[in-house]
Amino acid sequence: MSTSFWDERYARDELVYGLAANDFLAHVADRFPRVGRAIDLGAGEGRNAIYLASLGLDVLAVDQSKVGMEKAQRLAGQQGVKLRTLAADLNDFDVEPGSIDVVSSIFVHLPQVLRSALHARVRRWLKPGGFFVLEAYAPDQLQRTTGGPKDPALLAPLPTILDELEPLTIEHALATVRNVVEGSFHSGEASVVQVVARKN
Repeated sequence: MSTSFWDERYARDELVYGLAANDFLAHVADRFPRVGRAIDLGAGEGRNAIYLASLGLDVLAVDQSKVGMEKAQRLAGQQGVKLRTLAADLNDFDVEPGSIDVVSSIFVHLPQVLRSALHARVRRWLKPGGFFVLEAYAPDQLQRTTGGPKDPALLAPLPTILDELEPLTIEHALATVRNVVEGSFHSGEASVVQVVARKN
């Protein structure tokens, strides 16, 4: 989806995916360090990045939408949380290898070539002991009307994602159906894939 699509969506006054952090991210966050650097990919309006920053991490929120990143900065200020933001195309975004403690990817749906390349970069970015956490809609979500893209090319099954993350150690991998209630665009029973991976 284009930058203009996301700019238009995030230009609304409402928080279109809600204020609260993603349930899965919050559920696994006790594994993360409380000091270090984090990147939230496809950060949208910043809800998950702000949550990670509230844990004590130095967080960079990255999204293609400048409107979303400006909204994230305002929200962080309202929440009393320090947050760095960057409007960038994930095709081009990169950081120093071995420099990141936590990378999150929550409902970020990308074409296969970009997703695979991004996951390869994530593997390089992580410090030893660093974590990658992902939740995304599964291909079965196409049969539902509760959120997510309608292009099957943007939805990957769990085995594909796990292959792209090798040789990270997989600490959690699940394809499941759960109730996702995150604003007006994620609302109801959903087919999702979940991963927590750690770099040795």
